[in-house]
Amino acid sequence: MSRKDSTTLGGGCFWCLEAVFEMVSGVSRVKSGYTGGHVTDPSYRQVCGGSTGHAEVVQIAFNADIITFRELLEIFFVVHDPTTLNRQGNDVGTQYRSVIFHHTDGQRETALDLIRGLDRDGPWVDPIVTELAPLEAFYPAEEYHDRYFERNGEQPYCQVVIAPKIAKFREHFMNQGISPT
Repeated sequence: MSRKDSTTLGGGCFWCLEAVFEMVSGVSRVKSGYTGGHVTDPSYRQVCGGSTGHAEVVQIAFNADIITFRELLEIFFVVHDPTTLNRQGNDVGTQYRSVIFHHTDGQRETALDLIRGLDRDGPWVDPIVTELAPLEAFYPAEEYHDRYFERNGEQPYCQVVIAPKIAKFREHFMNQGISPT
């Protein structure tokens, strides 16, 4: 029997994270959505407006016998910049913040341990500003966001912003035992 688990991560636009994590062996589902705010069941338009307090996130279901939570976080920290507050590239606002919404105390401890190590030994000069918070409510994004890169890969945003993150993931993890599907 496989060990099923899930996590919820925000690192800028959810289309970027979705495209990367859909490629990871052991990940069974990636769903874009919103969490961390004060409005019940917000819309994309509301979240993009920046007044709801929500972050754009992906909720990832995974088989912990194939890929660990820590390995997912290692991917997360490679494919986005965890040192910029409320910003990823040209996407600016609290909805684009770097955040780990932990589902358990164990996930929280694993994330803290990894962040401390990366702050000490990682590739960044600036400190990691990734927020850690317990997951309280997850609101799925509208269906047109699902598999966005797969369906819209030729759009300029996809080519300029998402494709380089996928390339970075492939380059960094291809030979490290975390293989793309």
